[in-house]
Amino acid sequence: MSSERTRPIIAIDGPAGAGKSIVARRLAADLGFTFVDTGAIYRALAFVARQRGVATDDAGALGKLAQELVASRSLRFEFGGTGTKVYLDGGDISPHLRTSDVGIAASLCSAHAEVRDAFLDLQRELGDAGGVVFEGRDIGTVVFPHADVKFFLTASPQVRAERRVVELQHKGENVSFNDTLNQVQRRDQLDSMRAVAPLRRAKDAAIIDSSSLSIDETVLLMSQCVRAFDFSSDEA
Repeated sequence: MSSERTRPIIAIDGPAGAGKSIVARRLAADLGFTFVDTGAIYRALAFVARQRGVATDDAGALGKLAQELVASRSLRFEFGGTGTKVYLDGGDISPHLRTSDVGIAASLCSAHAEVRDAFLDLQRELGDAGGVVFEGRDIGTVVFPHADVKFFLTASPQVRAERRVVELQHKGENVSFNDTLNQVQRRDQLDSMRAVAPLRRAKDAAIIDSSSLSIDETVLLMSQCVRAFDFSSDEA
């Protein structure tokens, strides 16, 4: 761990629907750390882009929009035990960021180098002091390549689709399993094949397959891995 930090950075990467957000939130609570949902940053951009009529394939315009949001501090994030709150110019936009359409748009937006570059420093600022759990697609490979502990959390596409259906139905959305499975598989393809920061496992990340694990079992397994790590070492 870097001598400049007194507490570690935990990075959790993996495909959409693997349960990264809830597991990261629970793990952070168990460790007494802060959970930082980086996906919310890209979802917020996708939401604002849609409002302003910026296309998801317009890399230049999206990059400028991301830079504007960072420079103006228009976006504010609250990362806590009750979930991630995202505010745009003081208004809470959190409920609008978890729909399937916004998720797909966020993946398309985040595929552009201009967008990722605009948000890179913001993400690092949010976790530089340590004592944080980050989740995303490239936390352990790009954002924090020297994170103290890295996990790659995954599950089968079928299991991830089932979980997503339950989540959306609880929110009142009428969705089908087949449509959701297609969306999960499309998201995997988009995230894995994009030229910029593709979804991949860091070489030093522990693979956690949660297909047959409950949330509690997954968190316990990760917590045991973290607590077994020697944070007294000064090695990155």
